[in-house]
Parts: sequence; C-alpha cells; structure tokens
Amino acid sequence: MGSFQDLGISDALAEVLSSQGINEPFEVQVESIPPSMEGKDVSCRAPTGSGKTLAFGLPMLEKVSFAEPNRPRALILTPTRELAEQIYGVLKPLARVIDRTVGTIYGGVSYKNQYRALERGLDIVVACPGRLLDLMERGAVVLKDVEVVIIDEADRMADMGFMEPVCDILDRCLPDRQTVLFSATLDDEVGDLINRYQREPVRLEVGAEEVSITDMEHHFWLMPHAKKSPISAELIRNCGRTIIFCRTRLGVERVNDELLDDGLGVRGLHGGLSQRQRDRAMQAFKHGECMALVATDVAARGLDVEGVNCVIHYDPPENGKAYKHRSGRTARGGASGVVVSLVQRPQKKMYHRLQKNVGVNVDFTPPDFGSLPTFEVEYIPPEPRSRGRRDGGRRDGGRRDGGRRDGGGGGYGRRDGGGGGYGRRDGGRRDGGGGGYGRRDGGRRDGGRRDGGGGNYGRRDGGRPDYNRNERNQRDGGYRRGDDRGNDGGSQNDRRDNSGEREGGNRRNDNQRGNDRNDNRGGRQGGRDGGGGGYNQRGNDRGENRGGRDGGRRGEPREDSGYHGRSAPSRENNSRSEDTGEKKEHTGKRAPPPRPRSGPRPSRANFSRRRGSPPRSFKRKK
Repeated sequence: MGSFQDLGISDALAEVLSSQGINEPFEVQVESIPPSMEGKDVSCRAPTGSGKTLAFGLPMLEKVSFAEPNRPRALILTPTRELAEQIYGVLKPLARVIDRTVGTIYGGVSYKNQYRALERGLDIVVACPGRLLDLMERGAVVLKDVEVVIIDEADRMADMGFMEPVCDILDRCLPDRQTVLFSATLDDEVGDLINRYQREPVRLEVGAEEVSITDMEHHFWLMPHAKKSPISAELIRNCGRTIIFCRTRLGVERVNDELLDDGLGVRGLHGGLSQRQRDRAMQAFKHGECMALVATDVAARGLDVEGVNCVIHYDPPENGKAYKHRSGRTARGGASGVVVSLVQRPQKKMYHRLQKNVGVNVDFTPPDFGSLPTFEVEYIPPEPRSRGRRDGGRRDGGRRDGGRRDGGGGGYGRRDGGGGGYGRRDGGRRDGGGGGYGRRDGGRRDGGRRDGGGGNYGRRDGGRPDYNRNERNQRDGGYRRGDDRGNDGGSQNDRRDNSGEREGGNRRNDNQRGNDRNDNRGGRQGGRDGGGGGYNQRGNDRGENRGGRDGGRRGEPREDSGYHGRSAPSRENNSRSEDTGEKKEHTGKRAPPPRPRSGPRPSRANFSRRRGSPPRSFKRKK
C-alpha cells in the first residue's frame, strides 16, 4: 500500500506515526486522504475501527492555518463525549509537532476551561453539537473562519436527533468550506445532509456495507429476570473482558452494584455521570483495571476498545441496527468473540424478529457455559468502597472506631452512633446517656434532661408530673419536688432545696439545671450525693427526698414524705410548724388539684384586622 509520504503527508507527521508503530496506511486512509488533500468534499462509508480518525485528521492538519482567539479554523463534530476525547487523543501529538492547537468542547464539564482555551486560540476544535451551540449563543466562539468541517458518525447523530443542530452549525461556517463526512451508512437523513451541504462529493465505500456480525458466536439464553445478574457474573468469570449493555441509566447502576457485590471489578458508564467519571471508567476498562464495563448504548458506537472477549445484551436492543453495533465491540481485528443475549420468555417473540432483521438464526436454549470458547482470564477484584455509597457512610458503619469516641453504639452509620440515639447527632451523648430516641436532649451527658429528669423518651419536661410551673412556685400553697411543703425558714423559690445543702455535707448546687454536666452521677465536688442511685433526675423517684435539708445520706428517704402520685399532697399530712418542725393538723380544705400542664393552650382572640376594614371597637360589659 505504500507509505504515508506517498499520500502527501509531511515527514514530521509520518515520523510521529512511525514512533507509534503505524508505518503503513489502512484502506480507508488510502482511499480518502488524496481527495481530501485536494480540498474536495468527501462522503465515506466505513465501519468503526477502520482508521477513520487518521483518514480525516492527517489532511486537515496539513491544511489548517493559525486561528485567532475565539475563531477556530477547523471543526470536527462528534455525537458523544467519549468519541470526542478519543479523536483529541489521536490528533494532539500530531498537532504538537507542527505547532497547531487542538481542543475539545462538550457538555458535562465546566465552561471556564473551555472559555480560556478559546480565548487563547484553538486551530482545531473537536466538539459535540449541544455545547458548541451553547457557546455560540454566549458569543464565546465564532465559526465564520472555519475552513474545514468533519462530521464523524453521522448516522449516530441522526439516531440521537442531532441533525437539526448540525445543520444550524454548518449554516454558520464559511460558505466555501470543505465538508468531509464519515458514516456507517449513507442513506436516509445522512443522504439528505450530503445533498444539502456537500458540493460534488467524492463517494467512498470501504469494508462491508453493514456491520459484520459473522465473526463472533451468538447465543440466546432463556432465563428469568432474577437469574440475569448471577449468569452475567459467571460469564465474566469465564470470558474475561466483557461489555454489558443496559437500556437505562438506573439499570446500569443496579447491575453494576450487583456485580460489585458478587466480587467482580466492574465500572459503570452512562450519560448521567460527569465527564470525569466517564473518563475514569473508560480508562480503567481500556487499561485492564476492571473486568467488565456496564454501559448504555452510549458506548456502542465510535469507541475502539481492544481485547473485548464477550458482549452481553442484558436488556434487549432497540432494533437490529443497535444489536449490530453493540455486538461489534467484540471480535475486532480478526479476534474471536462471544455475544450472549439474556432472554426472558415474554421477550422471545421480539428476539425472533430481531434475528430475522440481522440475519442470525440461533435457537433459544438454557444457559450452557460448556458451549463457550476458552479465554485467558485475569481476575480483578472490586475496589474498596468509599464513603457516600449505599452502605450508609463509612465501611464500618460510622466513625473509624465503629461509633462514638467512647465506644457508644447504635448510631446506624452516623458519626456519633450514640447509645439509643438512632443516628441523631446527640441522641446518645459521649458519656453514653441514651433513651433520647433522637431528641436533642433525650440523652445528655448528665444522663437525662438539663433539670435532671429523664427516661421519658426525650420529653422536654423529662417525665415530671403534670402541674403548673407557676403554681408549684407559689409561697402559700405550691410545692416542689423533694420538698414536703415545709419552708423551713427559706423561700419556696430557692432551687437549692431539692438535692441537699451544705449542712448535710452535700456540696451539690442544683441551681444549675444541668446538675453539673461534668459528672454523670453526682455533684461537682464528688461528695455524698443527695439521691441514692439516681442519675440526677430531679423528679424520677419522687417518693424519696434525695438529700434534703435534714442531710440524709445517699438513698435515705425522708420519713415524712407524702408525695406518692401525680396530684398534689394534702396539707394535713405534710404541714409542719415553722417554729418546732412538728406536724400540726390542718382543718381547712384540701388544695385544689393543679391545672394540667400538657395539652394545647386555649387559643387567644385574634384582634388583627384586615387591610382596609374599619377599626373594631370593644365595649366593656357593665
């Protein structure tokens, strides 16, 4: 076939190709490079993987001139981001030798880097139609100086609905530009594009007219849907490098997770991922860092990946054309390959029509791994899962130590994991206080509420009885928990009388509603606690006076405690003489029952008036 110099390619570019191991041109390059070098329009039908990138890239590099900022000289249109990156990777080392610049424009990435590249000046732009039109509307790129337009995978653009944007882009380029088109087919919408935008094009046809599917083995296995994932995993173990095609993004995510759980290193690829994620998935599969690639049809066209042994149709393809392009990812370059379709019984009729369309006549059989050819397989385990995955956080379910710093558990993967806190930030505090069921104060460091109450599922009142706060603080009839109605010369509002005073050797000042949070069981001084076995709960064992004025030791109740229920104690049992401290009879009436504290408050009258209405007047009744 000669050499690239015989086709008119410069020695500098030929040396770069020789350093990459490309010494002789392929058939499509021999046919298309001479008319392209002459400046003629070319419409070429060639299959994927035949060397089309160099066929249109080398003549373009030889002819392109230097560009001004935001005004490129050559434009290459591609249907997908992956194909744009592939073309960019082929042309970049060649353009560097002849002092030309190449850049990419596609969606899914930041605008900032694309703005800067265009402002510096790009001689050649490889772009997807959507993002290119967006930048044109923003005024970041002008196509009036474009001399050469390359349309790659034109039939795929037609399938994706890009024909109208492509026509809009071509209308904004130079009228006397050179237009080169490559496609797997030259009919239908592609033929209309040729007739409308090319002038006397040179028509070339290289290779088979349709995608060849005779070089690989085809299998149609009948199975229920629940068996598809384990069968796919076994196929990967037997065949090695595999591409699994699903129809939807959610399907890709689900199959990818199921294969990861099965212990296989796989990557997912679909249009919902960011460009960085898609690039990482493709690079991992190309370089052998994973065993399989789970993808939508976005990977079925325009990508040239070597060494794919098996293609699995997890979901049925859209039509016969999609089946051919999916299956064409294997058995490339004369290698062998296997194509397996996972068929459910309701899909059998649809696959019958598909076989007639593509020219394949294969029986539907149960899965039979013995009928597959033998491949050399290298097992690649999945990567360790990082935070943010579906396991709810870190691999250990919470912090690095499995829960809180003090070992408290039950956090269900939250970083605090406090005891009984059900994953809320302070449902279980560092000291192990629990029972809060996720309420803010349900489990505090002191074991309960700020006022000592606890054990009531995180209630604000900590389980205290229902009485009115104002009534219990009255001097003449109210009572306080742990106080047997006697004032003993002090004020009823003194909050230190519930838990012991200096006279009893108990240095705990209960004026702090938190009962000294530095200790979960007692006062700050570490002295004798005023309540036996209590968690600083001011109202939990109300039959006991936890260290009152009489100086009882830990756990010693007052003999005259008369409070045994949720109502106020009677006067006749609990009254004391202020002088002698002895009991005295009280012949008056019992104290009225306290007003319940819980329940909705009575609604207030709404005295607000609407705008424009006359002011209301309220007359006092006589």
